[in-house]
Amino acid sequence: MSPKISIAAALIALAACTQQPQAASSETAAPATAWTRENEAALTEALDTAERHALNRDDYLGPLARAGPGQRDAALRRAALAYAQALARGRADPARLSEHYSVPRPGGGADLGAGLDRALAGNGLAGWLAGLAPQDDEYRALSEAYVQANAQLAAAEGRPAPALVDRARTLAVNLERRRWLERTPPGTRIDVNTGAATLIYWRDGRAADTRRVVVGEPGNETPELGSPLYRLVANPTWTVPRSIQEEEIEPKGEAYMRRQNMEWRDGWIVQQPGPRNSLGLVKFDLQNDQAIYLHDTPAKSLFGEAERHASHGCVRVQDALGFARMIAQDAGVLDDWNEARAKGDEAFVPLPRPIPVRLLYHTAFVANGRVTIVPDAYGWDEDVAEALGLPARPRRAAQRRARDLGP
Repeated sequence: MSPKISIAAALIALAACTQQPQAASSETAAPATAWTRENEAALTEALDTAERHALNRDDYLGPLARAGPGQRDAALRRAALAYAQALARGRADPARLSEHYSVPRPGGGADLGAGLDRALAGNGLAGWLAGLAPQDDEYRALSEAYVQANAQLAAAEGRPAPALVDRARTLAVNLERRRWLERTPPGTRIDVNTGAATLIYWRDGRAADTRRVVVGEPGNETPELGSPLYRLVANPTWTVPRSIQEEEIEPKGEAYMRRQNMEWRDGWIVQQPGPRNSLGLVKFDLQNDQAIYLHDTPAKSLFGEAERHASHGCVRVQDALGFARMIAQDAGVLDDWNEARAKGDEAFVPLPRPIPVRLLYHTAFVANGRVTIVPDAYGWDEDVAEALGLPARPRRAAQRRARDLGP
């Protein structure tokens, strides 16, 4: 490769060498007149903007050069559907990158096939493709940052600073992650960014509250889940998972258990309610099969640290009692919550309407109006980068840290 070819091109162009983009599932034959010169030109012009999405136009146009006589219309359709799929749902499938991924995604490929047919029939291909990618301000800001980084890489003429290469790669990965997300998420929801260890509570489409959290450490990563909050638990007990029980509690003996207010119950170690309970004074119960939830913690000092990947996988919430009160008040169950808190024993307060919770892993995002990049604590950026066909590179070694017993 000529040294004059930009590193930016290398970041995305190798995708054509390592994998071909997958078209959407609907490949029904289009009418013979569908691919007019105008429609073919519209597709080419749309692909000229692929850089805005950290995608490589040649991945989609390249196969056209190999299409034989009578195959061009079919090749154009495959290219259009593959690009539409990348914009609408992402080029990679997150469920293949993580067996536990369950965050709601946009609609499937059959709709794309029908949409393509309508766009071709009405000469509206360019507008249809442009509307498939996320339209929100954060995606637009990340896109602009990526285009700017790409221009700087090209200007470096083969000698870019490693930090600039890393920035372009991280932005490409996180643009892809946002294409995985549904375009109109519920207006009232809780989003936890486990990459940055922060939480945003959205109420009726506006950010009502932002606070720090502590999330899973490397090796005990918090999975990416869509998992509704369905009840608050006041003064929770903690049934210790087997792994923690066997590795971290049993070896310390019965005296340690008594100091921690723990007892045996039906073969499990259970910590009784109280301020020293590892769940603190409130648990936010989520509905999932991974035993992942939000909770309070007696280890308050962790919230003051910049690096907050320190739990066994659950999410610890700063000022969890204040957050629980906010949730209870908004849900109309504040009196029930106050009564449950006053009991001192474990008590459950169901929410009239579950609140969607999304546990996301984003290492590039907008904070205080600026694009912010944080370290890839879990090494998951590399999984996405490889799925996009970007050049492989060494993974960051997982670094565990000393921690308390809490989940």
